[in-house]
Amino acid sequence: MDTQLKKNKQNPRKTAINVLIHVLLAVLAVVWLLPIAWIVLTSFRAEPGAYTTTVLPQEYTLNNYVKLLTDRNVLDFPKMFGNTLIISIISCIISTFLVLSVAFSLSRLRFRFRKPYMNMAMILGLFPGFMTMVAQYFILKSMGLTEGQSIRIGLIVVYSACAGLGFQISKGFFDTIPRSIDEAAIIDGATEWQVFTRITLPLSKPIVIYTVMTSFMAPWVDFIFAKVLCRANADQFTVAIGLWNMLQKEYIYQWYTCFAAGAVLISIPIAALFLYMQKFYVEGMSGAVKG
Repeated sequence: MDTQLKKNKQNPRKTAINVLIHVLLAVLAVVWLLPIAWIVLTSFRAEPGAYTTTVLPQEYTLNNYVKLLTDRNVLDFPKMFGNTLIISIISCIISTFLVLSVAFSLSRLRFRFRKPYMNMAMILGLFPGFMTMVAQYFILKSMGLTEGQSIRIGLIVVYSACAGLGFQISKGFFDTIPRSIDEAAIIDGATEWQVFTRITLPLSKPIVIYTVMTSFMAPWVDFIFAKVLCRANADQFTVAIGLWNMLQKEYIYQWYTCFAAGAVLISIPIAALFLYMQKFYVEGMSGAVKG
């Protein structure tokens, strides 16, 4: 005890640095939390319109949520929420499978053009995805995936088709798993598919969960591709397009507080997904094999 006190007295500079770091982290936490708290409070605000003289609501109400979920004359939010949920879930399943499969193949298998493919994927990743927006639209149009119910299929194709290019993080994690485990399984008669599904994936829970979450969030929050494909098809709108429409000049006065309520509602699936998978992530991190 005395030795520890002496060390603390002998290191006032270290103590000061620690205090500054904690103060900085506290300030950053407040900066991050203030917009979230503000949007939640605004979602319960009784005063209509986007232009008010007070930061905090004067009166609170649930009418914004009721209007958002029941008023379907202008913006059908439940329909948009359902469209986005269907697209995100299907895209998440397909994208997760593609990313993990490509990552495992590049990590464990040796084949021709393996390195050129990785170099090509790295170069393509330097360009923003919306650069291919026009080309993708005309390709989907030629396939009949830009009208009516087929728009959902078109969006799923857009979000899933190039998912395999995002293999870098998963491959890096697979590289840390000793190859001796795979070799032992193959000697016992396991196939590459069995090694992948029964050995590698159970040992890779953190990266699997990371891939699931990123694959779900990408279509959930996307606006550009959804806006391009949906255009004026209001029955196929996603929540991103719906929230954007609420801020248009013809709707903003009546729908601004509903926009805040919608922003709160669309955060629930992501928060629920993170909370549900967090325990698996922690278990995977504590049980993963490193080499």
